[in-house]
Amino acid sequence: MAQITTIPASNPAAQDSKTYEALFLVSFVFVLLIALAAQVLFLKWRAWLPGAEGEKSLIKGVRSGVYTFMSHLN
Repeated sequence: MAQITTIPASNPAAQDSKTYEALFLVSFVFVLLIALAAQVLFLKWRAWLPGAEGEKSLIKGVRSGVYTFMSHLN
């Protein structure tokens, strides 16, 4: 006779959190590379990212743009 085994279900909230963090990291690196390239070419990249217009530093501007992008995904 076949033996039936059960697999414990993982916590879906923890999986969603890891997915969200991974998506944020990938988005942050992608937008950072675009911002760095635009900065080197002396382009006004902050106008391209909603939420980043008022930020003075590169990292804060990228973070604001990525947070705005992530808020549209929900």
